[in-house]
Amino acid sequence: MTPPALQQYLHAHIPLSKAMSVSVVSVEPESVTLSAPLQPNINHRETVFGGSASALAILAAWCLIQTRLSAEGIAARLVIQENTMSYDNPIAGEFLAVSQLDDPQGWERFKTMLRRKGKGRVSVRSDLVYESQIAGRFKGEFVALG
Repeated sequence: MTPPALQQYLHAHIPLSKAMSVSVVSVEPESVTLSAPLQPNINHRETVFGGSASALAILAAWCLIQTRLSAEGIAARLVIQENTMSYDNPIAGEFLAVSQLDDPQGWERFKTMLRRKGKGRVSVRSDLVYESQIAGRFKGEFVALG
């Protein structure tokens, strides 16, 4: 999937992404990068609201799994089961969320379970990046239902 196509999908089907002015920077087999500006995500301290930072990290992780499944022709309903988020530094401008699989070798196990049982779990990480520095870290477990 191309970045413009993914961005259009997000804005049409996940309205929060449009309200946050999320942009798709890149879509690669091993990583998806999203960006968002400060203004629609600002808090009372003139930095990014934690909920916006977490939402961008979750979106990047979800996009990685969804685009990989689509590329492999696997139709599944994808939901988040649990996540943790740490905030290392304040974000005072445009920021990125860069996702990748937590265990790349686990992808095949995930697909096997999805095919056999109709349900598979996979773990994804997203780093929040501001001014070329890691500003936060996300780890989430997603469940795909066939």
